[in-house]
Amino acid sequence: MPGIVIVGAQWGDEGKGKITDLLAEQADAVVRFQGGNNAGHTIVRDGETYKLHLMPSGILHPGKLCVIGNGVVIDPKILTDELDDLRRRNVDTSSLRISANAHLIMPYHMLLDHAGEIKLGRLQIGTTRRGIGPCYADKAARLGIRVQDLLDEKILKKKIVAAMEPKRLSLRDFARDPRLDLQTMTEEYLTYGHRIKQYIADTSRLVLERLDEQELVVFEGAQGTLLDIDHGTYPFVTSSNPIAGSATIGAGIGPRDIDEVWGITKAYSTRVGSGPFPTEVEGALGDELRERGAEFGTTTGRPRRVGWLDLVALRYAARLNSLTALAITKLDVLSGQPTLSVCTRYRANDGLELEHFPYHQTVLHHSVGEYEELPGWSEDISECRHEEELPETARDYLKYISAFVRAPIALISVGPGRDQVIWTEAGKRMYGSGAVAGS
Repeated sequence: MPGIVIVGAQWGDEGKGKITDLLAEQADAVVRFQGGNNAGHTIVRDGETYKLHLMPSGILHPGKLCVIGNGVVIDPKILTDELDDLRRRNVDTSSLRISANAHLIMPYHMLLDHAGEIKLGRLQIGTTRRGIGPCYADKAARLGIRVQDLLDEKILKKKIVAAMEPKRLSLRDFARDPRLDLQTMTEEYLTYGHRIKQYIADTSRLVLERLDEQELVVFEGAQGTLLDIDHGTYPFVTSSNPIAGSATIGAGIGPRDIDEVWGITKAYSTRVGSGPFPTEVEGALGDELRERGAEFGTTTGRPRRVGWLDLVALRYAARLNSLTALAITKLDVLSGQPTLSVCTRYRANDGLELEHFPYHQTVLHHSVGEYEELPGWSEDISECRHEEELPETARDYLKYISAFVRAPIALISVGPGRDQVIWTEAGKRMYGSGAVAGS
């Protein structure tokens, strides 16, 4: 199984970082293939908490090739700050490689992002205002500035001028902002170039070499399927494609290099920002789930919206990604709930029942979840390490999810620690017993 893609199967924040960190232990390379520092992975190792925004999760494993692929957009300040923080904590970063073709977030991207959200008023999309969308827009408009441009002052300055010219009207309110001074910007980004020069490489070739040697490569996505710019709840989406097919483009490999696709999903649902959320739970129960699950954004600190597990959306994600397995996170958060609701269909505002994720935006915005009730459990499951140790009702809950989505469950997380996991028999068969020693 040389190539395995890890994707979020919901609206992001599913716990992909922890799962990728676990798989990275046996992997030879970990590749981040899309998104920017609008994503965040929280990993707990040896009692320490690491909050990663651009770094591939494998960076905590010495000697693993860790790649930031061409599909990622990079804020060089965030990147260098992360490198400095990891070094202060004695994490070896020498195995990091950054695609020369990855695009850079510039100061004007962040200003445009912020101004754009303010102008939308109550119709705001809910972006992180990190400049991600405007950077991807420049990439598509062929006005982007890439990592390799940091190594050539003449080209860098020429490209900045070309990129800013069509934005002059939009940037008029920031005309005196020192961040937009051409010389200041050029010198600042050349400095970033000197700092990361040792990491810049032809990452596509490096990854393909490992795949050709049948080494295990983990491709790590950011955000989640329902935030995909093509297939998500547009326009309340991210600016890239977080689905599995994007791994080939964002890492520079071919479709036949992918062998497995694992979808990460919480045992319930969450969403950050605006947009439809058919299973949202508000009031006391919503507050309880949010507190128990520590549902606050890694990148922004924003409280996440919470809801019951949406199986209609999860089955849609399984279809889009050709999921070969599921990994269920935060099962422990549901402990103590006497009954659990799972959404198995939607009801539109005209009363029509929908068994499939609606393609029409208006229909989705006015749909609510219809539920099946399953018995909960009261036991603390955080110390469980084998399936049979889980309460019977917890096992039944997992079986219901697997049967509905038609994908086996490979891994179950029962707490934030990297040891608080249960490898199922299906997971052991797919990933190999070497990765799950002690399970």
